[in-house]
Amino acid sequence: MAMQFTHKELFNLSETGRHYLGGTGLHFWVKPNGNKYWVFRYTFDGKRCDLGLGSFPKVSVSDARKAAANARNLVDKGENPVASRRVQKQAQGAEPVRFKEFAATFIETKKSEFKNSKHAAQWSSTLKEYAYPFIGDMDLESIETRHVLEVLTPIWNTKTETATRVRGRLERIFAAARTLNLRTTPNPAVWRGHLDTILPKPRKLTSVKHHQALPFNEVTAFISKLHSKDCVSALALEFTILTAARTGEVINALRHEVIDGVWTIPAARMKAGVEHRVPLTPRVLEILAIARARDPESKYLFSTNGKSLSNMAMLNLAKSVRAELTVHGFRSAFRDWVSELTDHSPELAEMALAHTIKNRVEAAYRRGDLFEKRRVLMTDWAAYCAPKPLNVTYLKSA
Repeated sequence: MAMQFTHKELFNLSETGRHYLGGTGLHFWVKPNGNKYWVFRYTFDGKRCDLGLGSFPKVSVSDARKAAANARNLVDKGENPVASRRVQKQAQGAEPVRFKEFAATFIETKKSEFKNSKHAAQWSSTLKEYAYPFIGDMDLESIETRHVLEVLTPIWNTKTETATRVRGRLERIFAAARTLNLRTTPNPAVWRGHLDTILPKPRKLTSVKHHQALPFNEVTAFISKLHSKDCVSALALEFTILTAARTGEVINALRHEVIDGVWTIPAARMKAGVEHRVPLTPRVLEILAIARARDPESKYLFSTNGKSLSNMAMLNLAKSVRAELTVHGFRSAFRDWVSELTDHSPELAEMALAHTIKNRVEAAYRRGDLFEKRRVLMTDWAAYCAPKPLNVTYLKSA
């Protein structure tokens, strides 16, 4: 709302948000924590910019007006007030902000948004390997499109998926730098209308590589081989196959998540960020009982000496049986089995796999999770996967 900005009004103002004096560009910003700041908003080279003028009441109403007027004069002269302030600071000996220092701060600040610590580590490792050698020691303001291309071009055609992730991470970091007025020039890592005019589209370079899946008609024999392995990984892998779950959902699963034959996976551990309920069959419950007996005091479903399985434990076991296999591929085997050998609906299979509904209209109308129907589906899958007893013919003795 537009106001006159008297000291008394501002001192008593508690409504959070920006309050502005119409036509001047001067804003009074009340944060949710009650702190109050002066901000001058202006447009430069077609871009909206904010210049912080200090906190209230340390900076008075009259001082804020004068600072805003000085900034407006610079804009009228064709100068960017934020850039001018940075030049002044550098002239006074202030060090420019280096990219890798700001990136580290950004990652630390955003950690709570990441699904797990592994995600944060991936941000740090990819930037360290691919970006820092080129732009790590450069100050944020001086990085241009050509520098971003130096980062991306060597890996764009050969490591396309990694390169696209690096580009996206760079874009977010530069966007944050602009928001904090540490950078005034356009974001050099933006894809649409910018880098897409230079670099080939990722989908034109690589086809999607699906996880190697065991044909569904060989899953029973595979599980039979698991039964000969006396290890927690074998129990966890069979559990993963029979529940059509993902590796991360299983290795971090906790015992308190299983109640009355239902495993409830919290949203934080689901790829789609939505809580998922899994009906557990008698064989799956038997597996859990065996795993508990092996490590009674653990909080995890599958563990050794209270420690959860590593991310590679089940994969290494699968590859020891057949080198080309992946754990994720068993989800594909489950999906193929549903389509080719059962009358269960595709929708039910997708729900069991906890896949996101891409069609927004369909997603809006779907309310339930088809739990009882999925219980029947998973019971059928467990029965199909169960190793069959050998047909033995006994000969009568003479």
